[in-house]
Amino acid sequence: MKKHIVLLIIISFIPILIFNFFLNSKTDTKLETVSIEKIKKKEKLSIITLNNIHGYYIYKGMPMGFEYDLAKAFSDAIGLRLEVKVVKDYEEMIPALIAGNGDIIAAGMTKTQNRQKRVRFCKSYMNTQYNLISNRSMPKIRNIQYLDGKTILAGAELLYEENLLSFLYKDADFKIKILNNIQTSALIKRVSEGDLDVTVANSNIAILNRRYYPQSVISIPVSNKIHMAWAVNRGENDLAEKIDSFFVKIKQNGKFNRIYNQYFADVDSFDYVDIAIFHRRLKTRLPKYEKIIKEAAGKKGFDWRLITAQIYQESHFKKYAKSSSKAYGLMQLTKGTAKSLGVNKIYDPVQNINAGVKYLRRLYKLYDKYKGIDRLYTALAAYNIGQGHIYDARMLAKKMGKDPNKWFSLTKMLPLLNQKKYYNDSVYGFCRGAEPLRYVKQITIYYDILKHKYAKDTLLVLTSKPPLPPDRQVVLPVSGTVSKPLSSNLTSYPNFNNAKNIQLY
Repeated sequence: MKKHIVLLIIISFIPILIFNFFLNSKTDTKLETVSIEKIKKKEKLSIITLNNIHGYYIYKGMPMGFEYDLAKAFSDAIGLRLEVKVVKDYEEMIPALIAGNGDIIAAGMTKTQNRQKRVRFCKSYMNTQYNLISNRSMPKIRNIQYLDGKTILAGAELLYEENLLSFLYKDADFKIKILNNIQTSALIKRVSEGDLDVTVANSNIAILNRRYYPQSVISIPVSNKIHMAWAVNRGENDLAEKIDSFFVKIKQNGKFNRIYNQYFADVDSFDYVDIAIFHRRLKTRLPKYEKIIKEAAGKKGFDWRLITAQIYQESHFKKYAKSSSKAYGLMQLTKGTAKSLGVNKIYDPVQNINAGVKYLRRLYKLYDKYKGIDRLYTALAAYNIGQGHIYDARMLAKKMGKDPNKWFSLTKMLPLLNQKKYYNDSVYGFCRGAEPLRYVKQITIYYDILKHKYAKDTLLVLTSKPPLPPDRQVVLPVSGTVSKPLSSNLTSYPNFNNAKNIQLY
């Protein structure tokens, strides 16, 4: 009898369960539809990000940044105008998203348990890891126990990596001072200069910064791989799925790599001796020619830091440099090129630099079928190896079904021109094709260091809408977002068994 009663109760609940299932399904569908329809109705996609090289910045009046370029590609893909909203730090992002101040957080945010309770993360598009950062002159750090009894200074972003802090505390007894208004890069600088023994940094930031601060050393990892992803409001499943599909597509067609390489190309390339010498010569040799370079670059519309990077690659700022191929001076002009550009004193810095910049501008104008950074790379390669070999590489690309107006195609074709079966059929013959690739690569590394060193020429902190034409992207700082005091976040992390060891400044 009891069995029959239980069975009847179960059967009576089945219609209710089915009703609830369909009700929830409709609710989810409604949420998904509202998410996309709202965005399309306002005819713009709004992202929340940070004002830095990884996120978003203005350079020569134009919007740039790794996350910005990814978001622009996504907004173009779904046919909407892009709006950028800038917040001060990671702490403000999720409240801004929940308050409706943006549609997506696009800022290299890492997935953590605490954050996933508040927003929906899309699939990861990049991974990172945290490492200890020490000074090159210190003994090598071999294990986490090195931290026992020490106090570590760290940037505010570390506070939000609750899993990392739990991982650290499990194996070592130490204290952390979280500096609320100090970026990790500034702490790496202090380690490099010997003011700090050690700090903790995201590996992506650490790898990039060792170019700028070559005395810093990336030491042992102190976390597992951490996933970076865009985030949307919970329930906005349709938007999240579109984002996931977008990243799959751009990773397959190479667009993701092209955007990544624009900001982080050759970031793993690090020759300590070369970079250390470069930093030293920026202090000892560059000042003699800085004014000349700025004036020459300005006349022809080039960033003076780019020209500085090229001059260093050509001559290491040596006025009387002479190569085995009979090129002379700071910009290594041949006598024929110098004469065609009106130079009568080839070692004179003013004449040599102005002629070199003029020649680079001439090449840049010549390769007008190339777009964006491809045009500059091709012009630099032609400066190094000559227009003739660039012509041969382009013809070979056509013959092999590659786009001759892409730098990527030239990077594959130029090295082939040192092989007989390819250069026999070319107009200009044998070419040391790997050389211009190394040339361009080194210039981009030096240029990156110079952009960081002279950051006022690159990074503009947004305090108002930038002066862009009305048909360009609208950029607004987020206003009216109220964040809790930084210290209040401690209680929200259940893994902080050692919260007493965290000091906030």
